[in-house]
Amino acid sequence: MLYFQSDYIEGAHESLLKRLMETNLEPLSGYGEDKYCESAKKKIRAAVGYPNAAVSFLVGGTQTNSTIISAMLSNYHGVIATTDGHIFVHEAGAIEHSGHKVLTLPSHNGKMDADELADYLETFYADPTYEHCVIPGMVYISHPTEFGTLYSKAELQALDRVCAQYEIPLFLDGARLGYGLMSNQTDVTLKDIADTCDVFYIGGTKVGALCGEAVVFPGGKLPTHFTTTIKQQGALLAKGRVLGVQFDTLFTDDLYFKISKHAINMAEKLKDMFAKKGYSFYMDSPTNQQFIILENSKYEELKKEVCMSFWCKYDDNHTVVRFCTSWATTEEKLEELDKLL
Repeated sequence: MLYFQSDYIEGAHESLLKRLMETNLEPLSGYGEDKYCESAKKKIRAAVGYPNAAVSFLVGGTQTNSTIISAMLSNYHGVIATTDGHIFVHEAGAIEHSGHKVLTLPSHNGKMDADELADYLETFYADPTYEHCVIPGMVYISHPTEFGTLYSKAELQALDRVCAQYEIPLFLDGARLGYGLMSNQTDVTLKDIADTCDVFYIGGTKVGALCGEAVVFPGGKLPTHFTTTIKQQGALLAKGRVLGVQFDTLFTDDLYFKISKHAINMAEKLKDMFAKKGYSFYMDSPTNQQFIILENSKYEELKKEVCMSFWCKYDDNHTVVRFCTSWATTEEKLEELDKLL
């Protein structure tokens, strides 16, 4: 079988496993209070260009989204996302379970429009009965989006201006951030994200780590009792060293960016391969997620030898399927897929 259904089906990059083995028998303090977590934090602060940024390591994406939203919002707040935002569609109601409603805006190939956000907030506060409603307390976006699309620097700045006007934080889900930063079609840097977002995270789980996400508050101020909230949400790893060692390695010699670039190179080759054979794309994705329209008969045929992700029904005769490349995708895998097409 060939596996293209996601970007976290393999374990971890060998450099991380090597460092985990090398440090395995060192007795270290728990809960992230060890020298490797501290070293990783320093490297991440340097990478984002904010020497006083607050950095925390959490175990996974859903826990991270739920923890940040729970920590930053009051009990009367909701969080604004697009209709296909990950927290609204694919997190099993984790945000609502924590007591916060997800308030939705239209999606534009996964992205939120700043003018529509401004109109939504203006309309909300123009209603004299708004105190009877869930108060919008945060804006959530993902970069890359669920469709592999990317915000431009100007689009991030526009969202930032709206959020600043209404004094609500802009939160960027960076589960696949490396693949967005290394896209051939982006003008956004890690520092640009730190400049425009109140909080974001650097995804490890999908970008070469066994597990783990690095949450960054560029301004340097954590929400009150943030560590307590992390623990309440089940996102605090007792053996925090596991996350620290991994992120310390990912941010040594630009490894995070190098392996992300590899995934982009593989995605471009995969895209070219499908295009040359006459397949149609559901949308143009500049990252490692590619959405292909397959005839249902071809889809059933490929499923016998290829693992891929069903995305949606296109029409009665076609299905949209997602193919993902990752830091671990090889040329040989692409060549085998090419033969099956």
